[in-house]
Amino acid sequence: MEPILGFSGTKYRFMSNFYYSDVFYDGLLFKTSEHAYQAAKTLILEERKYIQSLSSPGDAKEEGSERAKKITLRRDWNKVKIKIMTEIVAAKFNQNPKIMKQLLETGQRQLVETNTWHDNFWGDCVCIECRNKIGHNHLGIILMNVRGGIYI
Repeated sequence: MEPILGFSGTKYRFMSNFYYSDVFYDGLLFKTSEHAYQAAKTLILEERKYIQSLSSPGDAKEEGSERAKKITLRRDWNKVKIKIMTEIVAAKFNQNPKIMKQLLETGQRQLVETNTWHDNFWGDCVCIECRNKIGHNHLGIILMNVRGGIYI
């Protein structure tokens, strides 16, 4: 069975965290799961609301990045980020039956977040520079777990 490689610019875009699909998480409604994830990096409500207010997931990613220094990164972030991403992705699909149906329709196919922006943590970068690096594909694994009803 052929794996599904990449979630941007394809019919599988709905699996991307940049896909516009409302997500209610930790008391706030977000435009995308990327907004929710970036907001979860801080425990300060005003900073979460700032990320929530941004118009695009790209803006949310940029403003939530550690290099931007726009939010106060929670001390336990590296310990909890996979758990939080799992909660957010599960919320995205459980709260939106149309895209949950699409996710279930992927059957048992392997889901791989291939990319060209050097993300070998959440995905598997396929650029020339990363060709000898192993992508961990945490987002793909989370999506397959959500599809199978396993969230932790």
